[in-house]
Amino acid sequence: MENSLTYTMNGDYQIPDLKLTEQPKKPLGKYGRMRKAYLKEHRPLIYNQLLLTEKLYPHLIEIDETANSRLEQMMPQLAESAGATEELKACDPMRWVGLMNTCKAQAEGILVAELINS
Repeated sequence: MENSLTYTMNGDYQIPDLKLTEQPKKPLGKYGRMRKAYLKEHRPLIYNQLLLTEKLYPHLIEIDETANSRLEQMMPQLAESAGATEELKACDPMRWVGLMNTCKAQAEGILVAELINS
């Protein structure tokens, strides 16, 4: 059995030189960070498996991109059903902002249930 690992001496111990391959430097968004925290706290086995196989970061980026695109798709539909129209925005902007915040909270609740905590 051939051992291709290199070791560094640390006192009397040999420590293997383990390094991860380079990952893209794209920062994680809100939903990627939420997914990471969920996996770390509630699904440590999945988190460790993804981390050790170097699939964690691509998984988190995919979740973040999917969540953002789904949010963009859901917001117009939810705003229309809540009655947050351009006319309302012009005549009562505070009510419009309240409706839009409610719609965003509702959409984020759906995303958290379907993508983040699954």
